Amino acid sequence: MDKIIEHAREIGRLLQNSEPYKKLKEAETLADKDEKLQNDIKEFNLKRLSINVETQKVEKDGEKIANLNREMQAVYAEIMSNEHMKSYNEAKQEFDNTVTRVVTIIQNCAQGEDPDTTDFDPSCTGSCSTCGGCG
Repeated sequence: MDKIIEHAREIGRLLQNSEPYKKLKEAETLADKDEKLQNDIKEFNLKRLSINVETQKVEKDGEKIANLNREMQAVYAEIMSNEHMKSYNEAKQEFDNTVTRVVTIIQNCAQGEDPDTTDFDPSCTGSCSTCGGCG
């Protein structure tokens, strides 16, 4: 068992030294340093909080809620169009795909599949009931 844990830690080190991880950390740093992006995120969170407060009131002001929703959506669009946010999202997706592949291989091996041939299929939903067959 100790050897398995040792190898799991080695996988962790390998992940942290991988290009996808390095790209993610770099994109995260640039996003964190982007003052406009950080201000937009704060504004988005404040709008969301205001909507929550308004919707909890006994007498709701539908027009105010609709206005806050439009404002929140506009800020969200601004956030998602920010180059640093785009880079972060792309790097996160790439790293998440790497982690998903590693975890899937380990899970498949735990279910008896051949460690040398099992792999992650991005088209697989994980539900065998809707599957047309592995391929």
